[in-house]
Amino acid sequence: MDISIKQLLVPTLSASGEQHKPHHIAYTDWGNPNNPNVIVCVHGLTRNCRDFDFLAQALQADFRIISVDVVGRGQSDWLEHAQDYDFYPLYLSDALALVTHIQSQYQQRITLNWIGTSMGGLIGMVLAIQPDLPVTLNKLVMSDIGPLIPATALKRIADYVGKDPRFENFAAFKAYMKAISVTFGPLTEEQWTHMAIHSAREYADGTYGFRYDPKIAYSFKAHEITDIDLWQQWDQLTVPTLVLRGVESDVLSVQTAAQMQIRGPKAQIVELPGIGHSPMLMDDHQIRIVRDFIKAS
Repeated sequence: MDISIKQLLVPTLSASGEQHKPHHIAYTDWGNPNNPNVIVCVHGLTRNCRDFDFLAQALQADFRIISVDVVGRGQSDWLEHAQDYDFYPLYLSDALALVTHIQSQYQQRITLNWIGTSMGGLIGMVLAIQPDLPVTLNKLVMSDIGPLIPATALKRIADYVGKDPRFENFAAFKAYMKAISVTFGPLTEEQWTHMAIHSAREYADGTYGFRYDPKIAYSFKAHEITDIDLWQQWDQLTVPTLVLRGVESDVLSVQTAAQMQIRGPKAQIVELPGIGHSPMLMDDHQIRIVRDFIKAS
């Protein structure tokens, strides 16, 4: 899948309030650019926009699909100041800039659907409750994330994020990536290779590392790791919401998923056996679940 990457220059909101130089966010653009039925896809903490290539290929006949690299990941710029990765309004500002940019390409108001894996789902949730959005948010899909994230799961993630390991060759990098990503569930060798290719960064000395800024781990180091509680935001949400939960997930518990069904948007929950954190929306079954939810009237 060799496709072009587009870039958008956006301002950098700073945790310190200082003026920091703007940054580029990169994204893929699938389907008919005139189609007003748009899906924006946003990945998890250390992932990138190419995770959604399989989903985009399957849905591009019916939708225009924009898949974005969150700042500090994939092909997007790295921030100068580590503490800015800990400033959550920056992620919301980038998301607003992207959807405003997409809407500006149309004469009519677009219908926007948001698909987010883990962190990408939280960004969509917070975006959806903003007043005076420049677009109509139609449906929200969240892969294995909810408004309560246990500290135990955050500590597990903190154990590997930001360590910046280097590997002598691509095969060693891929093997490590698979080992730390086993909770994604059963993927084909083609899918693992695709993910490894787009997750790897080759350095001048021939070694391989991850294509994300190690400074994204700043928040894990700057604060004591405690539960993240976003129930206040969830309870404001009114957009029809689908949540895919890996049965073996330590990020989205059975108890939290049950509460999500009766609070806020009263989400539709789909449990996926044999998967932890998080379903990657690459196989036909998961793609069909997402497509049927978004296309349902």
